[in-house]
Amino acid sequence: MIKLRVQSERWPLRGEFRISRESFTYSIMVTVEIHDGEHVGRGECEPHESDLTAIGPVMASICALEHDLERGLTREQLATRLPAGPARNAIDCALWDLEAKRSGKRVWELAQVATREQVETAFTVGIDSPEAMAAKAVEFAQARLIKIKLGGQDSVDLERVRAIRQARPDARLIVDANGGWTLPRLAQLAPELAQLQVKLIEQPLPPGQDDGLEGYRSPVPLCADESCLDRGSLPHVRGRYQYINIKLDKTGGLTEALALARAAQADGIGVMVGCMVGTSLAMGPAMLIAQLAEFVDLDGPVLLAEDRPAGLVYESGQVSLPRRELWG
Repeated sequence: MIKLRVQSERWPLRGEFRISRESFTYSIMVTVEIHDGEHVGRGECEPHESDLTAIGPVMASICALEHDLERGLTREQLATRLPAGPARNAIDCALWDLEAKRSGKRVWELAQVATREQVETAFTVGIDSPEAMAAKAVEFAQARLIKIKLGGQDSVDLERVRAIRQARPDARLIVDANGGWTLPRLAQLAPELAQLQVKLIEQPLPPGQDDGLEGYRSPVPLCADESCLDRGSLPHVRGRYQYINIKLDKTGGLTEALALARAAQADGIGVMVGCMVGTSLAMGPAMLIAQLAEFVDLDGPVLLAEDRPAGLVYESGQVSLPRRELWG
């Protein structure tokens, strides 16, 4: 007999974290447990970080599928019951976990994904003064890839990157504007960022307002984040972006994320895997996409005051595959 358990959790951050749209000091997760009497499959999603109003609808969407799960709802059927988004992600990942526990195999074996025990991950520096951001980059001394949150309409964005580049000449840098720029602003900053050896610019323009990127030739590759949700987004991405950032809360779970990664690669589009500010339970499934990605940004647990038991191991700028007792 299948039993479904759904709950919301509030996890404090190590300190205030700021992006172009907002700042927050805690993150809200919704967790799903699917019990079959012998095994438990778990999944986690973030309705929208610290947005309390998003919790209720997500939990209601999940609970509405309890009877379908009791009747043996599959991951393929799930995709027809819920749209891509956080609710579907939590259930999809829990079903993968449950299948792995029932079979005695790891999820990457079931998904036929070749794995490395460790992958390099970015460590994210939130928006602050150039001096404070440079100091934070120095704190991440072992990180070889640093993601810099930007998105201001003033001149400080460039100063922020310059300060971090000076403080960490050894690191690879990527920047994320979270849709906070205009096309003229991008055209102004991109050559300067290229001079600072920035490897990637993530979501420079607001989603739905990036048609101007058609035909634009950026000196730094552009990556779609909010502008790429699932495979249905790929026609819009072509000709505008060179990479996509795959997040399981956008795709609606690991099932679609794997399909999106493979479709993008077949289309000549590079893959990045990213995350919300979640625990290791959310990062575990994303580690499969990390095996297919050129850029990995799965540092969510590092931003939290504490992580779940048996969480992912972050060491020397690398993150390890999830242990069986955590997920998969």
